[in-house]
Amino acid sequence: MENKELKTGTTTVGIKIKDAIVLAADMRASMGHIAYEEESQKIYKITDYLAITNAGSVGDSLAIIRFLTAHAKLYEIERAAKFTPKAAATLLSNILNANRYFPFLAQFIIGGINETPELYEVDPSGGLLERKQYAVSGSGTEFALNTLDSGYSEDMTKDEAIALAIKAIEAGKKRDVFSGGLSVSVVVINKEGVKELSQEEISKIIESQKQKKAKK
Repeated sequence: MENKELKTGTTTVGIKIKDAIVLAADMRASMGHIAYEEESQKIYKITDYLAITNAGSVGDSLAIIRFLTAHAKLYEIERAAKFTPKAAATLLSNILNANRYFPFLAQFIIGGINETPELYEVDPSGGLLERKQYAVSGSGTEFALNTLDSGYSEDMTKDEAIALAIKAIEAGKKRDVFSGGLSVSVVVINKEGVKELSQEEISKIIESQKQKKAKK
């Protein structure tokens, strides 16, 4: 029987600003060259102040996310303390590195609030990088990264960061055949917790940013 490799793709980004983390992702799940699902969830809440994006194999990603969520809940119950983004990223890195010879085919961005916003990127072999500005994963990385490189500013407002994250995802959707979907999903994490934005909220922010640029 012929052995065919099935590739999955996506575009996900994380942006760190002074008081929040913005995570965004496209919504297409692909199987080989097939656009298999156009409303796929790719951002998951782990705790009240921590969320994760996934790119790669859906089965591998969800297995890891379920384990991470259960461990985080158990940790917070037993220790009555917050499960920090760094703790989540370190645990995830250890899991992936321990399985590097039979790897989970998935890449993750972890964002959350400890005392300040924290953003981490973890690759399939367990490589862990803390990102001071932004992180990108998935097959649309190159296109999203170009957008973030040219648009990021350390003094961005929350709405500006959301608009930039959406623009980066749209760049991936436009040029990467494995990225797409009916819309873009966005999650904001700040001291108030994890909040998923509605499509109406996203549309208002995009329109507001367009009007601001037109006035300049």
